[in-house]
Amino acid sequence: MSKHRPNIGVTGPDKGGRAAWWFTWFAVFLHGGRAIRIHPQKGLPDADIHGLIIGGGADINPERYGAEDIGDLFLKDEKISSLRKFFTYLLTVLFFPIIYFVRKIFSASSEDVDNNRDELEFDLIKQAVDKNIPILGICRGAQLLNIHFGGTLHQDIASYYTEVPRIHSVWPKKRVKVDEQSKLFDILAFNRIWVNALHHQAVDELGEELAIVAREENGIVQAIEHTERNFILGVQWHPEYMPQIPPQRRIFKQLVTEARVRMRK
Repeated sequence: MSKHRPNIGVTGPDKGGRAAWWFTWFAVFLHGGRAIRIHPQKGLPDADIHGLIIGGGADINPERYGAEDIGDLFLKDEKISSLRKFFTYLLTVLFFPIIYFVRKIFSASSEDVDNNRDELEFDLIKQAVDKNIPILGICRGAQLLNIHFGGTLHQDIASYYTEVPRIHSVWPKKRVKVDEQSKLFDILAFNRIWVNALHHQAVDELGEELAIVAREENGIVQAIEHTERNFILGVQWHPEYMPQIPPQRRIFKQLVTEARVRMRK
């Protein structure tokens, strides 16, 4: 890899998680970064890390936050051409079977909790925050960020879906509203997006110095970001599984851009 590529640490489990790793590696590489896989058995990498991605996976031990264990891709009001909308939809149709089967084959079932991974990732987040390294939390990673800053989680969001079924799909089928005053909006350039959903937990009480910057229609938190730091972002969806959608790729592009700035300091 070129020495000009910033190193992006990407966390995951010891077993499984290969599909998420490959798609995340591709997203980071596409935008000029060098992805380095980090998992508990391997431990911390020898290379300097300029950016950090905390990936999805097993539930976080509830003791960590003081709890007991218990259509179209774009909305009509978005300013996007019909031709581009058609090609994006076509790419999604073509990509979806590939993404679905790769994930199905290479993703192992998550354990209820993974204490070794919890410990590793909380340590990585602390180090990254202390060193002002940009962080992207994906699904579980967004939840970890919230807990790190003192927040809590809904351990099961099933009760929020009494009138409509809970979506669980790698396909972008869930509509999310993005705060137009947020850094996330600056990245996506849309205030309405369609995302996938592979989670059953979500942010409850918000951590300190964090802001909720995206929600779904029933109020479930879909994205958080730090109000003081340049780039600490958590998204509840999986942008790595939507490489065909430009706004989702821009999340990784912004992370790599921030990491490149950090590399030069």
